Amino acid sequence: MHKIWLIIQREYLTRVRKKSFIIMTLLTPLLLAAFMILPSLLITMSDEAETVMVLDESGLFEGKLQDKKDVKFIPLAGSLDQAKMLYQETDNTALLYIPEMDLSNPEGFVVYGKKNISIQTQVRLENMLEKEIENQRYLASGLDRETLDKIKANVSLTAINLSDQGEKDNNAIITSVAGVAGAVIIYFFIFLYGVQIMRGVIEEKTSRIVEVMISSVKPFQLMMGKIVGIAAVGLTQFLLWVILSFMAVTAVSAAFGVDAAPSPAAQYAAGQVAAQGEETALKDPASMENPEGQDEFASTFNDIKTSFANLPVALIFFSFLFYFLGGYLLYGSLFGAIGAAVDNETDTQQFMMPITIPLAIAFIMSYSIVLKNPDGPVAFWMSMIPLTSPIVMMVRVPFGVPTWELLLSMGLLVAGFVFTTWIASRIYRVGILMYGKKVNYKELSKWLFYRV
Repeated sequence: MHKIWLIIQREYLTRVRKKSFIIMTLLTPLLLAAFMILPSLLITMSDEAETVMVLDESGLFEGKLQDKKDVKFIPLAGSLDQAKMLYQETDNTALLYIPEMDLSNPEGFVVYGKKNISIQTQVRLENMLEKEIENQRYLASGLDRETLDKIKANVSLTAINLSDQGEKDNNAIITSVAGVAGAVIIYFFIFLYGVQIMRGVIEEKTSRIVEVMISSVKPFQLMMGKIVGIAAVGLTQFLLWVILSFMAVTAVSAAFGVDAAPSPAAQYAAGQVAAQGEETALKDPASMENPEGQDEFASTFNDIKTSFANLPVALIFFSFLFYFLGGYLLYGSLFGAIGAAVDNETDTQQFMMPITIPLAIAFIMSYSIVLKNPDGPVAFWMSMIPLTSPIVMMVRVPFGVPTWELLLSMGLLVAGFVFTTWIASRIYRVGILMYGKKVNYKELSKWLFYRV
């Protein structure tokens, strides 16, 4: 055990002292902070009020296009040619021309601009015109728009989980985000640091350093020390990224005086409010600045925060650490075996495919099947198989998994790691000292039973 610990220290310290590790550990949080802050900063820089001149020959929209926080309307009189000349002499955003028309067949609307009219401006004007034409049609037919709006019904379902611990609010989107985020991190870290193990083994094998090391430690001890040491490097870098990213985002936000890009929860809350209030906002532009709308957003956002609070955070965090380490150790041993079996990275392709396929399938299936039915038979069995459980079970945990399923999955993952480590060690002990020979699967199967 002492020798394994020495190897772990060597692998860990060698990598964390590299310039590439230090640069990436410090640079990634800064890039993340820029990625989160830059959109908000650009929006703030380009957030200028638009001014639209309106020539309404129909007279139907007089006083109907009301100013809002980010757009102002200037009514014009006279001919279209006069309006164009006047518009050319100003710095206004656009000129909206509304011809005389029949409400049953409204057409001929034109918006003029000195530059390309933005999609947002065009769509906004179209929606406002459509809503006002609808209002005019309601009045012409003797119907009351407000009465019709009262007839409409908006139904919102509140999902609640019933369990032995009582009732808990459940939000499928928030739950899915929590599970997928953990699965994505595990997926990429397995590949990132698994490949490091493989390259490290190949490098030591081709440089013949391993021959010196094997004289004092067993191949199994060397492999275990390398796997665990690189796992510690991965955890260290991940934790540093989390801490430094939070500090970088906070510092950059304070320096530029802008907030970070909205979180998924905030975006979802804003989308819910926008979906429910879009029609009212277009009918009455002043409602966009109504405190009641802000209260609705705050209420929806608080509901999202409550959904996050109701998640089993401690269980999710523990499961993440377990499947992060378990999945890495399982695949890390296999990557180490591949490195021992070949002489260069070119020869690794034929052996990597069978290893990466289960992980890729788990990643794809977690979106197409697991999120649709996290308690279905496909999700259950894939969360039990050690090669796919680190991804699939991580997606299922936020939805609520019976304790016996979680314990069984963890037990099978540990057993799978022990089994793959045994296989990898049998290959490692032979392949680490073998040079210049093209190895195939038949040859690898023989190595499992060699006596060394």
